[in-house]
Amino acid sequence: MKRSRFSDTQILSILKQAESGMPVPEICREHGISSATFYNWRSKYGGMDASLMKRLKELEAENKRLKKMYAEERLKAEIVQEALEKKW
Repeated sequence: MKRSRFSDTQILSILKQAESGMPVPEICREHGISSATFYNWRSKYGGMDASLMKRLKELEAENKRLKKMYAEERLKAEIVQEALEKKW
């Protein structure tokens, strides 16, 4: 997965600039991001503070780990099922 050039605190400060009334195109130009990136960040992190953002990242990482564990267990179950269905 691609890592962002911006830290969580930088993203929050960029969003706060927009909340303070600075025009979005100017913010995007200043920080070298596209307007789509800005609006994606706003939809995902809008109204959050640093602690909430950290918790969100932790939950996303845990969710990713659990999905991987489920996929591995499901694969094992399918292999066992195939082995049991074969006639010896």
